[in-house]
Amino acid sequence: MSGPLRRVSTFFLRHPQLTVAVLLAPPLLWLGVVYLGSLAALLVQSFFQIDPYTAKVVREPTLATYGELFTRSNLSIILRTTTMAAAVTVAAALLAFPLAYFMARHARGRLRALLYVAVILPLWSSYIVRVYSWKLILAKEGILSWFIAHLGLSPVLDAVLALPVVGGPSLSFSMLGMFLVFLYIWLPYMILPIQAALERVPRSLLEASADLGARPTRTFWSVTLPLAFPGVVAGSIFTFSLTLGDFIIPGTIGNSSLFLGQAVLRHQGTAGNIPLAAALTVVPMVIMAVYLAIARRLGAFEAL
Repeated sequence: MSGPLRRVSTFFLRHPQLTVAVLLAPPLLWLGVVYLGSLAALLVQSFFQIDPYTAKVVREPTLATYGELFTRSNLSIILRTTTMAAAVTVAAALLAFPLAYFMARHARGRLRALLYVAVILPLWSSYIVRVYSWKLILAKEGILSWFIAHLGLSPVLDAVLALPVVGGPSLSFSMLGMFLVFLYIWLPYMILPIQAALERVPRSLLEASADLGARPTRTFWSVTLPLAFPGVVAGSIFTFSLTLGDFIIPGTIGNSSLFLGQAVLRHQGTAGNIPLAAALTVVPMVIMAVYLAIARRLGAFEAL
């Protein structure tokens, strides 16, 4: 090594804190300027408002735009989006836990590898392709309706689609269909954290519970589930936040009811109401801040 390079390497070797600072400076600068800077600009924009006569942004601090969030239409959008995110999260947890438990406790060798591939494989394909594939599957002439008809369950499907709120002309134009697509798209993000949390449950604790006379059911509820619960919460962070901010699935599957992501896109693009779009964007940020604070208290970050 040449003289100058040797002196530089020796200098950083003798100053490890400075070395860490130099290595972390570029990513932290990118995070601070691009990511946090854009969020700060977004927050500032939310305190402006649109002039109702000129349709121009009035760059004077005001809470009038936040007041618009409490109109009936905007409140329904917020409630609809939050309810869907909560429903998808709960359903994903109920579906993911048995599979994650089997993968962590019973699957071995080739079967375990096959299950891992089955969970991760959908993530290798395009998100847009998967969503539009489900639109075809859920269509009135799609394979799912064909299969249900051959089982003689078409009256059941028609009765479900006739239900208010969740129903529609077909599964591809209903809240139920949107729920199914959300559940399919985000399910892997729930399975993997739960499986990782179950892997970390010491087998010695399960054996100790059995030695003390506990039945397998009691061991599950008293030992396994409490120790794996942070993994459930960690997975819920992904499913809840991703559903909360998604605008492609509601725009492709479902009826004309708006979700938060669609409302932000419409106000920012079509209507040109940047302040209201920014204020609507702040809503999921606040919801997730509260959610993450609760998740942190439940130890979810240790399972990530």
